[in-house]
Formats: sequence, C-alpha cells, structure tokens
Amino acid sequence: QVQLVESGGGSVQAGGSLSLSCAASGLTYSSYTMGWFRQAPGKEREGVARISTSGGTSMSDSVKGRFTISQDNTKKMVYLQMNSLKPEDTAMYYCAAGFAGGNWRSASNFRYWGQGTQVTVSS
Repeated sequence: QVQLVESGGGSVQAGGSLSLSCAASGLTYSSYTMGWFRQAPGKEREGVARISTSGGTSMSDSVKGRFTISQDNTKKMVYLQMNSLKPEDTAMYYCAAGFAGGNWRSASNFRYWGQGTQVTVSS
C-alpha cells in the first residue's frame, strides 16, 4: 500500500520560509517522479514542483527562484524548501507520486497522494 505523509506546514509572515517534507512508503521510490501540488480554497489543485528519478526538476513560474524541490532516495523523502513566501502561496500542499506522463502540472497525471499540509502566509 502506497503512503505519502507530508509534514512541515504552518503559519509564517510574508517573506518568511518553510520547509515541507514527504515520506514515501510502499513504492519503489527510485522509480517514481515525485511532485508537490497546492490547492487554495475555491481553486484547482496546481503543480508547484516535480523531481524526476534522475533528479531533474521543474518548477511552476509562480514559485521559480523561491522554492526548491529535492529528494533523498535512500530515505524515500522528498522536500520542498519555500523561501520569500507570499500571501498568495497560502494553500494546502500535497505530495504526489506515480506520474503517468503528460503535463506534470496536472493533478490527474499523478496516481498517489498524501493528505496534505496547510501553509498559511500572512501579510
């Protein structure tokens, strides 16, 4: 059974930083592209970052230069370092695995999901 468990969310003022972690189990981690998504109230879930099995990364334009995705294959962990946070970054953040191909920013192209961790940025 695949499990993804996020941690590290919280509340921070604009300009601050947070680091999210995702622990994966039940899958051959090194075989999966991992992603981070977010969903704000009333909005669609959107892709924020992804990291491939080879370590290649992609970031959405809205977070490029501020967020960094990384992974530790031995620990089956994926991380999202978020710097220079803005109020518009406020959302539930989800870890995803099992990328099926296509547009990585589309939630429908990922098979496995965590429960999410809330990030709130105040102005």
